[in-house]
Formats: sequence, C-alpha cells, structure tokens
Amino acid sequence: MKTGILLLNLGGPDSLHAVRPFLFNLFSDRDIIRLGPSFLQKPIAWFISTMRAKHTREMYSHIGNKSPILDITTAQAQALERTLRADRENSSSSQDYKVYIGMRYWHPFIKDTVKEIARDGIKRLTVITLYPHYSKATTGSSIDAFKKHIQDSGIEIHYVTEWPVFPSYIEAFSELISQGISKFNEEDYTLLYSAHSLPESFIKEGDPYLDHINSTIRSINDLLSHDPYNVKELQWRLSFQSKTGPVKWLEPSTEDTIKSLAEEGCKNLLVVPISFVSDHIETLYEIDILYKEMALQHGIKLIRCESLNTSEKFIGALRDIVLQADARD
Repeated sequence: MKTGILLLNLGGPDSLHAVRPFLFNLFSDRDIIRLGPSFLQKPIAWFISTMRAKHTREMYSHIGNKSPILDITTAQAQALERTLRADRENSSSSQDYKVYIGMRYWHPFIKDTVKEIARDGIKRLTVITLYPHYSKATTGSSIDAFKKHIQDSGIEIHYVTEWPVFPSYIEAFSELISQGISKFNEEDYTLLYSAHSLPESFIKEGDPYLDHINSTIRSINDLLSHDPYNVKELQWRLSFQSKTGPVKWLEPSTEDTIKSLAEEGCKNLLVVPISFVSDHIETLYEIDILYKEMALQHGIKLIRCESLNTSEKFIGALRDIVLQADARD
C-alpha cells in the first residue's frame, strides 16, 4: 500500500499578475490577522491587497517576477520521494511513498491536492508542515484548511506539526551556517538569526512559536560549539523581519538590530533566515537586497547563510521525519 506524504507550505505568487489575489488570500485569513469583525475581513483584505499590490509587484520584479517557493518546494518533494524510493530499493521494505505539496494561499491549493490524493487512492497519509516552528498563523492555519477538505475521506492520517530541534534538521542548518562563517576568513563576525515576525498578542495567548525559535537556536549553537565545527565564543543575536500591519510585533526588528550592531562596531554579519526552509521574498529581497544595502551603508559586510532548500542534509532530515512518523504508528 502506497503511503502519501503531504508537505504543507505558504505558497507564493507565480507571476506578477498573481500578486494581488495572493495578497487577498493571505489577508483574508483571520488566523494571521483579524481585520475588524469577521464579516468585514474579506472587504478589508480586498482593500489592503489592492493598495499593497503595486509595491509588492515591484519587490517581486527584483527576484524573477515571481516567488520561487513553488519551484523549490516541488524540488524538495521530488528529492524526498527519490530518497525514500532509494531507501526502499536498498532494503527489504515494501513501503512505497508518493510525495504531494499543498499551499495555503496560492496554487496548488491544499483543497486541490486533497482531491489529487483521493483520486490516487491513498489510504495512509503523513502530513508534514514545512514550518519547523509551530504557530497558529502558519501550521495551525494550514492544518485547519487541510482538515476542512479531508473530512470523511477514510484516509488514515498522521500529523507532524512541529520539529524545531529535530536532530538532522539542526545538523543541516548547522552545516550551512558553518559554511557561511568560513566566508569571513577567521575575521570577527556576529551571527544574526532573523526570524519571520509574529504579533506579540499571539505569544501572550500561548503560541509556542518564539519558544520553538529559541530552542532551535540553542540546539544549533550547541552543535556549532562541538566537532566538527568547533566554533568558540559565538556572538549572536535574534531579530524579526517581515511584520505587517499596525499591531505590535515581536522585537527587535532586523533593521533596528543592524543599526545597533553598527553602533557597537560590528563589521561582519552573517544573517541566518532561521524560520524558513526555502528561499522566497523574505530571503531574496528583504535580506539579500534591502538589509544588505542597509548594512553596507552602516559599514557592515553582510553575508546571508544559504537557505536549506534542497541541500542533501535537509532532504535527509525530511526523510528522517517521515520514517520517525511511520515508526510511531
């Protein structure tokens, strides 16, 4: 019996024409931001998406006129499926897998992927969030959307909703950070973990996102201090990027942190996009263009740590997550 693996992710506009409807879908989600009473959510979302569309299209025009997230997530799914297939061929296991992707705010939408899974006759499904750090705004929203469309399917479903300190994930990220550090040729540097921001109210209401981010950082820093990396006296900070709207968001912002580091005499900065598993507008535009230029203006050489994308160790981590989920059944 073939087991399905569903990778859940945010999604992103696949053309400049898709920017406004993508933003509308995003701002229509009350799990992310509540725009007045519920009956006004979509009208306000339409207004905001229309007002923001021009500026957002301009940002995407600098990174290929679209989000790379679908291409990268597709490549991750294909690499994971190949790895699982190779495991099967090299062992006596009869387990077979097919990997699907479902996006929250743009194609392929979760509801359409659910239909594909049903057509394929999948009877056993492992749902894995591509957000290692749980938040109701990301994993919570995606899982809720999935459950809405999978009702009464008869499929045996298992969920992996968080994996902030999963060992092979920590190893994959640590390897990339070590490679980034090496680019400074033993000069003094500071490590800046930049996470996607979240409204402070979410944390006060019990959302574990910030705790998960800090757990990941502690695990990475610990691993970096031992063989084979042996990074000693690591100087690091945590900041937050990509806030939207007038509510109070997690602080300090990445912009303010860069300015503060400059005042403290920092000359070399490695930015680690800690809450992301692939490149998208936050890495390719915000960090690589906006923050890099800002850092340069303040006398700082900014290098970004490569994203996990399809690195061999990260695909191995996804495989380990799948196999661990199977072993628990």
